[in-house]
Amino acid sequence: MGVVTPFPTAGRPSQVGFDRTELNRILDLYGRMVAAGHWRDYAIELGRDAATFAAFRRAAERPEFRIEKRPELRNRQGMWALVGEAGQIVKRGHELGPVLAPVERRLMKLVED
Repeated sequence: MGVVTPFPTAGRPSQVGFDRTELNRILDLYGRMVAAGHWRDYAIELGRDAATFAAFRRAAERPEFRIEKRPELRNRQGMWALVGEAGQIVKRGHELGPVLAPVERRLMKLVED
C-alpha cells in the first residue's frame, strides 16, 4: 500500500517548471521591486515548452518584464530569457543570475533616487 508508481511520460515532461532555487531567486528580486514601489503584481505560467514569470507595474497592463525558462534552448542560446514589455529580448543566457542583472541594475537606480 505504501508504493507510489510514477505515471509514465514519453520522452520530455508534460510541463516545464521552476525549481526551488530558481523560484527563490526570482521571488527575491520581485520582493525587492515591490518594496521599492515599482512592481505590484505577478503571474506564473507553466506550459509544455516554457515556464514564464511575468512582473506587472499594475495588474491591468502588460507585464513590464517576463522571465522565461525554455529548456529546449539549453544547448543553443541558453534556456533563460528576459523579455521586455514590447516583446523584445533584453537578455538571454545559460545562467539565471546574469539574465536578471538588467533588472537588478534598474533596482539600484530606483533606490538611489
